[in-house]
Amino acid sequence: MFEDTAVLESELDLPLLHRGKVRDVYEVDEDTLLMVASDRVSAFDVVLSQPIPNKGEVLTQITAWWLKQLERHLEHHLIAVDPDAIVRRHPELAATRQAWVRRSMLVTRTNPILVECVIRGYITGSAWKEYRQSGTLANEPLADGLRESEHLKPPIFSPSTKAEQGKHDENITFGQVVDLLGSDLAGQLRELSLETYQYGRKVAENSGIILADTKFEFGLDHSGKLLLIDEVLTPDSSRFWPKESYEVGRSQPSLDKQPIRDWLDALSDWDKSPPPPDLPAEVVQAAADRYEEIFQRLTGIQLADFQPPHFSEPQ
Repeated sequence: MFEDTAVLESELDLPLLHRGKVRDVYEVDEDTLLMVASDRVSAFDVVLSQPIPNKGEVLTQITAWWLKQLERHLEHHLIAVDPDAIVRRHPELAATRQAWVRRSMLVTRTNPILVECVIRGYITGSAWKEYRQSGTLANEPLADGLRESEHLKPPIFSPSTKAEQGKHDENITFGQVVDLLGSDLAGQLRELSLETYQYGRKVAENSGIILADTKFEFGLDHSGKLLLIDEVLTPDSSRFWPKESYEVGRSQPSLDKQPIRDWLDALSDWDKSPPPPDLPAEVVQAAADRYEEIFQRLTGIQLADFQPPHFSEPQ
């Protein structure tokens, strides 16, 4: 029953530029996009058939919450997330308001940089798998004797390629980023990503949460200015662990879509390629609960009570 209110796919009377794993990106005008976060969910790079209710709202509002705090430190693409502010700038969107309200960001159009800026503060996931096999990360050696989920000091800038939907990202070295983008831009990406991770880590720690790793994306606006884009420090782009249950030497429970990954991983008859199996209702609900839990733990506010922040509207 709860799926009746979930949004699997948006349909707006605007040019659709891209439909990704989660976001539908529409052109508002030549300089502005509307990014609508659906309730779609992916696992193992496969988009699943069942949506997770309120997931798109969580991703949008948590990104806005972070960017409001970060706007003193770095420039980003978010113009407005409050629906009244969006309609004030673009009255033509009023007619479809119910289709995008609280799950959409009005943003500056950029040319995305095709490198995902991953910061790893703890060794886990694919990094742990590679390290366990070869003692390396992206073929570069790490210290000997690390254990699963161990704190990395200092955090590691671990970039990856940005793969097309259905394909896997690949870890690359900082040297390869320099080859792709040049040393100046590569250095900016590394510095901004590390600074933003450290800020997010401290904020999360105050809420009893470990920010194990995260990824950032950047783009260049029409003037060539570097902007932080897309989602920021969300449960889809980050690995959040409850601090109270953290223990080195094993995998950690994550405040994200972990119930979905666990259920799929336990299947013996699915090879992690399309088409995906249908999720049971209890797994969908468990994932929805995890998304709302991380939102409330970070912000201290129930999702339904959260008021979208206001941003200075560009002239």
